[in-house]
Amino acid sequence: MQRRDLHGAAVEARARPDPEALPPPGRITLGTQVYDALRDLLIAGELAPGERLSLRTVAERLGTSMMPAREAVSRLVADEALEVLPNRAVRVPVITLKKFRELTRVRIAVEGFAAAEAAQACGPGDLAAIRAHDAAFRSEVRADAPDLERAMRANRDLHFAVYAAAGLPSLVAIIEGLWLRIGPVLNLDMRSSPRRLAEGGAEAHHARLVAALATGDPEGARAALAADIAGSAAFIEATGRLAS
Repeated sequence: MQRRDLHGAAVEARARPDPEALPPPGRITLGTQVYDALRDLLIAGELAPGERLSLRTVAERLGTSMMPAREAVSRLVADEALEVLPNRAVRVPVITLKKFRELTRVRIAVEGFAAAEAAQACGPGDLAAIRAHDAAFRSEVRADAPDLERAMRANRDLHFAVYAAAGLPSLVAIIEGLWLRIGPVLNLDMRSSPRRLAEGGAEAHHARLVAALATGDPEGARAALAADIAGSAAFIEATGRLAS
């Protein structure tokens, strides 16, 4: 039956949405899963600055179709974690030396604060998780043939276990945003050579950080975290591979 408007004219009846056809609340879409997976690769430093990505490559790497890959890439472009070139290719942004120094200063302030907060809020479970990630990183550092990908992930996991221990989810979200930008640049540090992993000083900084967390020393934790970031930044600058 046709419906009529107030003037008696026939109007097309609009079908009401079928509640059963809508995705249940809280369901994670495939596009979001691909977004999270790509985001994880960027934060972990598994994609290098300037590395080009095609939607087909993303889809094949993550075992999905083109549509979720396109959705995920669009969201990461909006996050400024990826950029679209004039020829429509997508790549990991190339960070300039000036931007890198800016991000390093912000990271030292924000992540140092998170470490200090973690030292005051860290519980036994938090400390156990942090120590496990520290041990995983140390194992790769001391290995005759270290797995650089595992080392980078252990480094990332250690840092974020510390930040989570601060008990401030909003702060963790801010740090994740910073690592989306800086993660690929860390690729220039740990992937430079196996010797860099052993001689870079990160293992010693991590040890001081864990000790400060264990003793509830906020300033010690802040200083160790800052030294870790600064040491890595100094090496990356020394490579001369950042655009001027």
